Amino acid sequence: MNSSGKPAVVPRLDREEYVEQAHFFQALLERMKDNIPLQEVMEAIQHEILATTKLPMAISFLLSELKHAGGFGSAMSRLSHYFTPYQTFVIQQAEDDRGRFDLRVALAILQSEAKYRIEVPTPQGIFLYQFETLSRNRLPFDAGLSAMAKDPIFDPDWSEWIYIVRRQVGIVDLADLIYVRSGLYFEQSERRGQKVDAACLFGDKEGKIAQANRHKNPLLLFASLQRHLGYPVVPRPQPADESQNLLPLLVRRVERMEARIKLLEDEQKGGIDLTKFYQPPLDS
Repeated sequence: MNSSGKPAVVPRLDREEYVEQAHFFQALLERMKDNIPLQEVMEAIQHEILATTKLPMAISFLLSELKHAGGFGSAMSRLSHYFTPYQTFVIQQAEDDRGRFDLRVALAILQSEAKYRIEVPTPQGIFLYQFETLSRNRLPFDAGLSAMAKDPIFDPDWSEWIYIVRRQVGIVDLADLIYVRSGLYFEQSERRGQKVDAACLFGDKEGKIAQANRHKNPLLLFASLQRHLGYPVVPRPQPADESQNLLPLLVRRVERMEARIKLLEDEQKGGIDLTKFYQPPLDS
């Protein structure tokens, strides 16, 4: 908070920062799949990041926190001039032992968002991406939307509307909330001679898609916007690959079957020799 009591403004970063952030989150994700300790992964990635960016210094701070606390979400919150509140929120949710949100999913989400910010991100695209992330992963809307409202891509009109969404989510359909802030609704109201005393945040196309998806599952709304307007797609959790455990499991089952067959054969030959199962006497 600043002296006026309003949330502090987080500065928008240069494009090269988002390029390196995308590489950082992607490298973390890929090397974690190889069961390499997170601390070793971050130490290696730190030397790969472009030295002209601020990310190496940020990683150094995150690594220090990881060594002492076992996580780096709290360190991200103290780097609010670099990481957005939403990035911090996602990592802290993944580190929460009481939740079921996987860190690998969190890293994939942040990597995909950073890649979107490399190009020409829009407030509409960022809002829809972040809101869908909350919906798909069942993250708390109250804390999530509060973090979203502080994103530097949102101007005061957007931030004010996100706080409105936070109060009305679960009561009013998201499609309705988008529709009444779209150019389509403003145009229709103007033809009826009605003046809308609010900021227009979405275009005509978003308004048409939202109107067509009223009273439907919000995930259908997100999918429609992605198909028609090219908004970023939220990564989905990938099912665990059980094929790696299949061969060892089969080997153990075959070994047990062979042991049982051997016992049956011994019994058919005149009985099972139990002496081989005896434990040798301990030396006195």
